[in-house]
Amino acid sequence: MTAGAGADARAHGARLVVVHPDAGVLAEAVAARLLTRILDIQSVRTPVHVVLTGGTVGIRSLAAIAAHPVRDAVDWTGVHLWWGDERFLPTGDPERNETQAREALLDHLPTLPPHNVHVMPAPGDGVGTPEESAALYADELSRFTPDGGAHLAFDVLLLGMGPDGHVASLFPGNAALDTDGATTGVHDSPKPPPERVSLTFSAIQAAQEVWVVAAGAEKAPAVASALAGDPVTTTPAAGAVGTQRTLWLVDLAASQHHALSR
Repeated sequence: MTAGAGADARAHGARLVVVHPDAGVLAEAVAARLLTRILDIQSVRTPVHVVLTGGTVGIRSLAAIAAHPVRDAVDWTGVHLWWGDERFLPTGDPERNETQAREALLDHLPTLPPHNVHVMPAPGDGVGTPEESAALYADELSRFTPDGGAHLAFDVLLLGMGPDGHVASLFPGNAALDTDGATTGVHDSPKPPPERVSLTFSAIQAAQEVWVVAAGAEKAPAVASALAGDPVTTTPAAGAVGTQRTLWLVDLAASQHHALSR
């Protein structure tokens, strides 16, 4: 297998691990890879459904897309953007993934139709609990799910990962891990704020491609645990798999653990 300049790619079971030198190069590579993937899909069909992620590297990747020369080659009228999770905070709160994504990328895409941006409802926008927000988001997803399909098969679903191995807002040992349906309300998150909304494993695993993005030495144990196939109850990222492809896009520091070390 080959990788881009400066990257090291290795197969790990059913997953492909691509290692970049540092977090900055990783963010730029994620941006280039996502733009290329969208263009490839648009060459044969439309629309394209992409799930965005927050976090330091996730938002840095979105900013890299905004600055990328290929950005305007994408037909953004044919791209629908979703989120894997959201902090249950008021619209415009700086801690919301949506707010950060708008500042980093969405506000720089003048041809992106507002109705193509599917945000998780915030408190004060007609919902009072994470469960109500999750139910409305599930309804929105169902509008784009083909007849007979259980879930919308996202083309690319981006996920960050925490040092504890959480993805989206699915934390180790949290009751949300066992939720049925496409979405779930989350309470007692160990990472503030305590209330969140998240896609479930069943929705994540319906995506055609799942890309897990992780940087930093503090993530290395969780990266190794997930790739070793440890239980999702202890390392939720182990359950982040796509139907066609699963990519782990990491920096060198996050790869330095057991079988992933050079």
